[in-house]
Amino acid sequence: MLERKGILQFRGKSVTVVGDDIQIGQQAPSFKAQLQDWSFIDLLKLTRGKIRIIASIPSIETDICDREVRRFNKEMIGFSKDFSVIIISTDLPFAQKRWSEISGVDQVILASDHLKTSFGKRYGCLLKEPRILRKAMFVVDRKYRVVYVDYLKSLNDEPDYDSIFEAVRKVM
Repeated sequence: MLERKGILQFRGKSVTVVGDDIQIGQQAPSFKAQLQDWSFIDLLKLTRGKIRIIASIPSIETDICDREVRRFNKEMIGFSKDFSVIIISTDLPFAQKRWSEISGVDQVILASDHLKTSFGKRYGCLLKEPRILRKAMFVVDRKYRVVYVDYLKSLNDEPDYDSIFEAVRKVM
């Protein structure tokens, strides 16, 4: 598995990014992750036939990630059911469930990559040393083709929501 340094810092130190970056136009790699009930499932198959936004975040417990997930949850209300948002982190499923219950977020799929880091490795998002995911955004169309990619430069950045939803509108 490819390992790269000098791309991102965590707490002021360079960390190793595991995996290749995804490119627009390629087929989205399949990955399995755990849902809040601890079931281990292929999330692209779960959302088959839908356009997907996949948001890779370090932890739902941070202010920035919390705000991001709440924004996607709110935006989902105005979109068709032909579209899904998958939020993936290495937070444990019971932490994600607790957060969901407290926050009232129920329009997005929260998934945990903690067990095998399948997503992190296949999408170039795993930060090896802290064993968390880097911030990245992907839009995958109904035919599993990646139509939007954004690897954020910092774990403290928020995504460009307008560009993400524009990419979704183009493939709807």
